[in-house]
Amino acid sequence: MSEVVETAVGKPWYVYLVRAANGSLYCGISDDPQRRFAAHQKGQGARYFKTSPAQALVYVEQWPDKGEALRQERLVKRLRKSAKEALVASYGALSSVT
Repeated sequence: MSEVVETAVGKPWYVYLVRAANGSLYCGISDDPQRRFAAHQKGQGARYFKTSPAQALVYVEQWPDKGEALRQERLVKRLRKSAKEALVASYGALSSVT
């Protein structure tokens, strides 16, 4: 009799962008971006939204684990605002197709 070994697949993590009331974009990671966005709307979780409240979750990108999501978050945070806006635009175009 052969033994079946199951590999544990970790919970995915997400890189996300939230549009603030002043038009700026906030980048973060979470294992549940919808829950995290709801917390941001309540003014919880990030001091960033104390001065300009969270308005919309505008971009979400899935990664296999927290380490990969952290690496991607650092890359996204280094982008110019125009490049971040291009990510948002491409995400909106993709989500309207599906």
